[in-house]
Order: sequence, then C-alpha cells, then structure tokens
Amino acid sequence: MANVIVAGGLGILGRGVVAELAARGHKVAVVDFANGAIEGAEVIGGCDLADEAAVSAAYAKADKALGGIDGLVNVAGGFVWELVDGGSLDSWDRMYRMNVRTAIASSRAVLHYLKAGSAIVNVGAAAVAAPGAGMAPYTASKAGVAALTESLAEELREKGIRVNAVLPTIIDTPVNRADMPDADTSSWVKPSSAAKVIAFLLSQEAASITGVGIKLSLAG
Repeated sequence: MANVIVAGGLGILGRGVVAELAARGHKVAVVDFANGAIEGAEVIGGCDLADEAAVSAAYAKADKALGGIDGLVNVAGGFVWELVDGGSLDSWDRMYRMNVRTAIASSRAVLHYLKAGSAIVNVGAAAVAAPGAGMAPYTASKAGVAALTESLAEELREKGIRVNAVLPTIIDTPVNRADMPDADTSSWVKPSSAAKVIAFLLSQEAASITGVGIKLSLAG
C-alpha cells in the first residue's frame, strides 16, 4: 500500500485515478485549485498548482494527512486549439503555466518526501509526436512535460525514484464529446483505462521502468 498525491485530481481523469488507487488499497490525497469532495481521498483544495509556495504548503498538509508520501501523479493541465497566425502569445504562456509549471512545481515540492522505491507519473500527450494545425501551444507545453519526465528520471535514477509519463491520444470525457460531436470515439482512451496504466507505473511491478512515455490509445 502506498500514499499518493494526485495533483489536479478533481477532474475526470483525476477522479478515475483516485478511484483506481483507492480500489488497490492506496491512501490518496488530492491537491487541486478547485474545492470539492471525492470518495477515497483527502482533498486539499484552493491550491494554485503553478505557485510553488502554495504547492509546498499543500504537500506538507498531504504528508501529515497520509502519514508520508510515496508517489505523485501530475494530472493538472489544460488544452487550447489556436492557430499561430492570428493567435495570442498569452495562450502559449497559459499552456506553459497549466501543463509544465504545475508539473515542475509539484515535482519539486514532493521530492522532499520521496524515498527509494517512490514514483512520479506525469500526464503528457501523444499528439506531441505529430502536432496538427492549431495544436502548437498545447503540444509545445506537453513536449516540456516529456522533457521534464526524461531529465528528472535521470536526475533521480541513483536515488531509486522513478519518473514516467502516460501519453493519451484523446481522453473520453463529456467535454471532449461535446467539443467534437462528429468524431469517431472508438479509439478514445477511457479515464479508467488510463488510470490502470498510471497505477501500474506507481507500483513495484514497474520497478525497472523509468524515463518512459507510454502512448495510450484504444484500437478502433
């Protein structure tokens, strides 16, 4: 049994991760900007996950509530579709703050608590491999998550702390279905399926895996 923080855990994917971890007997703390309740987890709301001081304070509370921290899942993030021509630099800054800075702040804050055998799992994006038109701000930020994952894995390798990422294609959520009503959803990734891979990467079954990004996509 492990004690895990899920950063950004009140969203659809985060809730799926919490449910999977709780079902496996893990103790979970959710740290999120939003406030709310979720079965199977201690919720620490009102935390700007891009603010290092706020994150550090929240993780101290999580450590006390859980009795230690063994793992971190960086779920927090956001998406924008915007062309470079006619778009805004503010969108690039927003994507960096939501997708990269949150992961960096959480990773820095949690390292004080992790020990050998612990793990960090980031949520990247499969679209980084071949970004289409309008995807530049989002995929550039998710490329930053990939770089963070690989570099931090090397930094922490000798300490026995693993860092990996999952790279979903499109996650099957109500918002994505509403935004893409005519899309073929047969290959979309269910939050519960992504949660199982994340739980695996946190487990000792994945003790030999670090610095890896695992693409998630269902066969259509």
